[in-house]
Amino acid sequence: MSSRGLNLCTLAGNVAADPQVRSIERKTGGSAQVAEMTIYIDRIPSRRENDSFTVDISIWEGSPAWRKLTHIKKGSLIIASGAIDASPYVSKTDSQARAGLQLKATDIFLDSSPRSEDPKAEDSRAESEF
Repeated sequence: MSSRGLNLCTLAGNVAADPQVRSIERKTGGSAQVAEMTIYIDRIPSRRENDSFTVDISIWEGSPAWRKLTHIKKGSLIIASGAIDASPYVSKTDSQARAGLQLKATDIFLDSSPRSEDPKAEDSRAESEF
C-alpha cells in the first residue's frame, strides 16, 4: 500500500465560536450546506501562555462530522479529522504574510469528560456515583 497523496490530519482544540452554517450553490447545480468554525490548538500546554494557533474547519452536509454539529458550541473541546490545506493570508494588524490552515473535517469526536472549575465538586460527584 502506498501513502502517496495521503492527506489526513487529526487535531484537538477548543471551538472559538458556535459553528456558522450556510448554503452554497454547487458548480454542478443544486445547493449544499457547509458549517464553518475555528478551533484554538495549544502547541504545548505546559510551555507558556498564549502559545496556541487557530485552524479553520469546514464540515460538509452528509459527512459523519455533520451529524455532530448540534453538540458543538463555543468552548467545546473537539477532535477533528480530515484533509488539511494551507490558506495563507495577510495580517490586518502588521500587513505581514501569515500561514493559515484549513481542515475539511470528515469526522469529529466530542470530549465527553465533564467540565468543572471546582475540583471539590468533581470529588463529591464521583463519590455520589458509587
